[in-house]
Amino acid sequence: MDIHLLTSLLVLSFIATAFGEGGDLTLVQELSSKPAQKLSRYGWYGNVRLTVFHVPDDTVAARWLFTVTRGNGFNCGTHNVSMYLRWGAPPVIDPVGRVFPNNTVTSPVLSLNLSMTSSQSNSTFNLSNPAPGDWYLAAHLPRDDGRIEHKGFPSCSYFFQPQLSVRRAVDTPILQATPLTQTASPNRPALLRVFVPEFVSSLSVSVSDCTWGEGLVNGDCSLSLTLGSSSPQGGLVRVNCSLIGCTAVLLAPPWNTWIRVTVDSYHSNQTTAFSVSANYTVGCKPQSVGMSGDDHLNRLRGNGGTASSPGNSSAVAEAGLRSDASSSECVRLVPVLREELDVLSVRFSPVNGPNVTVTHTLPTLLTFPLNTQTTGGTLNLDVTLNTTNATLGSSRVMACLSSWAPVLTLNHSHPCHTAVGFSVNVSVPGSVVRLPFPQAATWYLTLQLFCNSSDCGNVTVTPQLSVSACIEDCGTFGECRLLRSYSYLYAACVCKAGWSGWGCTDDVTAQSYGRQLTAVLLLTLSNLLFIPPIVIAVRRCYVTEASVYLFTMFFSTFYHACDQPGLTVMCIMDYDTLQYCDFLGSVCSIWVTVLCMARVRDPLKYVLFMLGTLLIAMSMQLDRRGLWNMLGPILCAVLVMGTSWVYRGVKRRRCYPPSWRRWVLFLLPGLASALIGVCVYVFAETEDNYLYTHSLWHVLVASSVVFLLPPGETDSVIAWRPAVCGYTLCHSTKDELYTVT
Repeated sequence: MDIHLLTSLLVLSFIATAFGEGGDLTLVQELSSKPAQKLSRYGWYGNVRLTVFHVPDDTVAARWLFTVTRGNGFNCGTHNVSMYLRWGAPPVIDPVGRVFPNNTVTSPVLSLNLSMTSSQSNSTFNLSNPAPGDWYLAAHLPRDDGRIEHKGFPSCSYFFQPQLSVRRAVDTPILQATPLTQTASPNRPALLRVFVPEFVSSLSVSVSDCTWGEGLVNGDCSLSLTLGSSSPQGGLVRVNCSLIGCTAVLLAPPWNTWIRVTVDSYHSNQTTAFSVSANYTVGCKPQSVGMSGDDHLNRLRGNGGTASSPGNSSAVAEAGLRSDASSSECVRLVPVLREELDVLSVRFSPVNGPNVTVTHTLPTLLTFPLNTQTTGGTLNLDVTLNTTNATLGSSRVMACLSSWAPVLTLNHSHPCHTAVGFSVNVSVPGSVVRLPFPQAATWYLTLQLFCNSSDCGNVTVTPQLSVSACIEDCGTFGECRLLRSYSYLYAACVCKAGWSGWGCTDDVTAQSYGRQLTAVLLLTLSNLLFIPPIVIAVRRCYVTEASVYLFTMFFSTFYHACDQPGLTVMCIMDYDTLQYCDFLGSVCSIWVTVLCMARVRDPLKYVLFMLGTLLIAMSMQLDRRGLWNMLGPILCAVLVMGTSWVYRGVKRRRCYPPSWRRWVLFLLPGLASALIGVCVYVFAETEDNYLYTHSLWHVLVASSVVFLLPPGETDSVIAWRPAVCGYTLCHSTKDELYTVT
């Protein structure tokens, strides 16, 4: 179920006369909601409940309402619900304190907590002037305690439902270089916006000519000027105006976006009139070429250079801008080819080849546009220096990776400012950067050569930038899984063998090879305890039951061999097939054993065998881990057995089975073994003791079959053919063939 936009333009909050030549600024309110989702304890990122809210442009205030409802379950304690907000991409979190992979860069997020004090708890979060776009909200319960919960058993449930209410301006004045007269009061700030084109190095907004009072005489400019929007990444510039005015400067503003301008007044009960204007400085722009230059398009068609693969959608970024240096240029722009390879898989490559020339006179700029569909993956940047040039010496190439706007001014002291920066040289010819969940924006890579001598030549580097689902495919001890939140796709690593962390590189709790080998031996060899039930069933002429036990032993052994993490895994066929056959064989073993104890006649017994197996197979296909997959066949078989035993007891006028030795030496021990095994399986299994408890479950179930399997009509050699008396089959004149001794 997608975002439910409950209403748009619900309430006309107020209409206030505030801005521009007598114009009115209209504020409207919009609400959006998400359906309630069941929260999970945090073990990996797949346990997080991720939702996406869209904040419209010109939003003045946003208010999130978080509601957590506790279900009617037993043992429901008081837990804190952890929530995280991030703008532009899902939040990268580490609530259990694990180590991120090397060369991984993360962005800040807003962390919130909601304590459950009753069956329903609410919490709100207010944000003034939020950044427009997508805001991602993640929520989860505290850390997983490792207990294995089986589906269908009663448990405590917590449901999380977020809602968003925004107030936005629908007619915000546009600020330009020409001064604009505005007014502001303590309860009615002035709201404006200004557009920032490409290649702008700084934006300045000035406030002047302040007048206030009844006669509008010149007075003190008691105003506060704010540029930008609120987000966890920061970016706000705020100055206080005094006397005649003030000026706020935003360095390296985001390109091709609208910047919000807010002027607040802290004069009590006074309306202040002022003039406001905006100016921006263009640092440098590359020279343009005409539309006749289609050499890059020829490369896409396969006429030399880098060609796109069939079936891949590709686009050239900035293909019409010159990439060679000239005397009037201050930046070298390299055209980039974008290739869509797969889900959460994008590759960027320079159009003119993998090698890029870097000089010390001009920075080299590469542009990488990322859309919303790629924010659920990992941005990978690998820059390699070509060290074949012997004159490199102590020269180094500085690289800056930034979003929204590039860093075009590089120096030794502060080479990258707030961007992701690194360098490569002869001793360290390559460097790698990983950014999980990159923002949906245009990313820029700036490269420039720095030398100690005045005679600096050119060097070549190979920049490789791509978006993949997970960091290095989660390594040896992890599995990259594609997750979905409504229509939004993202990826995360699920770790094995005790490894943890964002990329399954944290070995603090990693299992040794010896423990992995012990686990696979215990879980597989414990299934050999089914050999005694198989032998006993064959000796007692229960060949059908013996074949079911053999099927269960075989697939349980190889399922657990395939299910083990790490280096000891062995799969003889598809994992899903092994799991299905293991679950099917386990339930069918219980089904045929209890029906065999019922002592019904063979025609009816085999009909029940076949019909029950088909129904169990259908139930397994519908819900493999459902509680009633095992409980339903057990109850039905026990009902048949109880009916048969009651019938025989009434007919004989004595308890059935009649022998007390059968009860004391076989039925009661078998029943106790089965009940202990079920209790261990349901209540005692955890992630840490799984190899011991589940192996014990195998032993107890096999032992219960040995005790519960009834004796056959003969315990000697199997009569493979009926005895013949003359020309007719011998007929036993015994009244009761199914006496339990």
